[in-house]
Amino acid sequence: MPTQQHDLGYRALFAHPEMVRELITGFTPFTLFEGVALSAFKRVNPDYVSERPSARQNDIVWRVQVGDDFLYVYILLECQSGVDRWMALRMQTYVGLLCQDLVKRHELSPGLLLPPVLPLVLYNGAPRWNASMDLAQLLMAAPAELAAFQPSQRYVLIDQQRLDLKALDANDDLLALLFRIELSQIPDVLHTHLRVLATWLRDTPQTSLRNSVWAWWKALLARRNDDQEVPDLNSVEVADMESTTLSWAEQLRQIGFQQGVALAEKAKAEGMAEGKAEGKAEGMAEGHLMALRGVFNSLLRIRFGTVPDLAAQRIEHANRTELEHWIERTVDAPSVEALFDA
Repeated sequence: MPTQQHDLGYRALFAHPEMVRELITGFTPFTLFEGVALSAFKRVNPDYVSERPSARQNDIVWRVQVGDDFLYVYILLECQSGVDRWMALRMQTYVGLLCQDLVKRHELSPGLLLPPVLPLVLYNGAPRWNASMDLAQLLMAAPAELAAFQPSQRYVLIDQQRLDLKALDANDDLLALLFRIELSQIPDVLHTHLRVLATWLRDTPQTSLRNSVWAWWKALLARRNDDQEVPDLNSVEVADMESTTLSWAEQLRQIGFQQGVALAEKAKAEGMAEGKAEGKAEGMAEGHLMALRGVFNSLLRIRFGTVPDLAAQRIEHANRTELEHWIERTVDAPSVEALFDA
């Protein structure tokens, strides 16, 4: 997964207090921020490492005033395909650096106490998150008389790929809609969710948030291998969004076809150079098969995340008729196994 594109899209979204509030109230068990005014949210500069001023550029930190206290929400938007075993340790470091900076800047409570911190991790990867969310589980067992002095840190994980889709559908927040778009299959995205998003873009008066949502949308398209021109935000309509967002499956077909043509032309040239007419025909046929295999593998990754080894073997030895049949079934097959059993 091109994590930089994902980071850019979500960093743009979470530059807005309403999106931060929706993330916490909609996707964590905490109710502390329900009803808290957006004016109580203040963005905090994350460059709080004096030795390396740019070290925290990817972090987003908000200060939220709840009554007379300040709650700092730490959101890490480093969405990767791999799982970070040491995330709890990293969180302890980040929270410690944040608190150290607050002391340095004299931004403590009147009683000179450190504020509570809520560390959040928004995870977007395909593999299931199996890293410990408690630093204690990463430590060796200490002797009983030392146990009380060992470090402690936990964080909250929001695993986007495994959110409850029914709960998402019942959530009317903008962030829930964006999550639905990212998690949905191709037909739902094209025919349902994009219409809602385009209508929101057209009707919302919040120019800055509209621009950030548009930045998120373009980052999503970039991750979906969309290389088309995106229209100006001020002129977007439902029809515009649908016309500039071809079916990702269709895009992959085009890519695969282009690759197949290139392979076929190469085989054709080699066959002609050797003076063998059969080289041309065989090269064209093999190029078309390679194109179909590329398309089918790409569609399987979009639908199901991975291509199992047995499926890859069947694809490698399939003929044109089989590949075309499987490609047609990819959109509505409930599983890889069901697709091949049909």
